[in-house]
Amino acid sequence: MSIGSDEIEHIAKLARIELSGAELEKFRADLNKVLGYIEVLKTVDTDGVEPLAQVTGLQNVFRKDEAVESPLTKEIIDNAPEKVGRFIKVKKVF
Repeated sequence: MSIGSDEIEHIAKLARIELSGAELEKFRADLNKVLGYIEVLKTVDTDGVEPLAQVTGLQNVFRKDEAVESPLTKEIIDNAPEKVGRFIKVKKVF
């Protein structure tokens, strides 16, 4: 499989980048090398190999999302420069 300059120009337009003639040729050559490598990978015998998404065997460990009152909550709110009820008042962040 080979990619042409027209396709590189189209990709550049989609990415909203301007490429010079030399850059077009460089990226065309680079992408053709990548596509060539993919063709080589397609020839590898993968029969009997199970698909992997995680090679270390680690799994996510989730906990329940529960609000827990901290023993320091009252002290923190009491020491806040501005507060409204049991909440700390902060500047708008936009």
